[in-house]
Amino acid sequence: MFPKLYLITDRKLFFTENAFLYSIERALKAGVTAIQLREKDLPIRDYLRLAYQIKSITEYYRAKLFINDRVDVALSVGASGVHLAQTSIPPHAVRKIVKKNMLIGVSTHSLDEAKIAQTESADFITFGPIFKTPSKLKYGDPVGLNSLKEVRQFITIPILAIGGIDLTNINEVLSAGANGVAVIRSILSAENIEDTVSKFIYRLEKNDDKNSVC
Repeated sequence: MFPKLYLITDRKLFFTENAFLYSIERALKAGVTAIQLREKDLPIRDYLRLAYQIKSITEYYRAKLFINDRVDVALSVGASGVHLAQTSIPPHAVRKIVKKNMLIGVSTHSLDEAKIAQTESADFITFGPIFKTPSKLKYGDPVGLNSLKEVRQFITIPILAIGGIDLTNINEVLSAGANGVAVIRSILSAENIEDTVSKFIYRLEKNDDKNSVC
């Protein structure tokens, strides 16, 4: 089962590692079912150590852990999946390594990238940035909702919208065809993480109910 509320980590939002881990646990306790560990600046041994720490928390809450880019770390900690960038080893090559034992997510920013990810055995994609957000500035201008609608017409695997998504615009991205959302700051920087997660889940479940009726 692919994640519909996909929380991506950013430890730099916190003063201490303990505060970072505590916020991750609060989000999981409130109902987040998938965490992507994405701390690209960490040396590999520190990254692996942090991966083991978060794996123990996700196991306790029966949630999935995805490791960004590093297939070796994902295998070492027994993660649920790996999330690949456009500069990572291609998904078809990762599939040969992990077989059906892991989910593969791929970051995409255009229709062509989304099509390639689907063809190369990705289980789901993130697509964006939909709106302007600090974590995605290097990818240029936001792609917008119309691009999401276009991708939805050609892609059959699940699409998680990413980039500047919060409670004020989640309904827009779901209406545009996203199956779920990937977020960082809108949860980790929230004044009340538990309440924010609950509201995200409510919107996602309401969207599922609407689609099941259609």
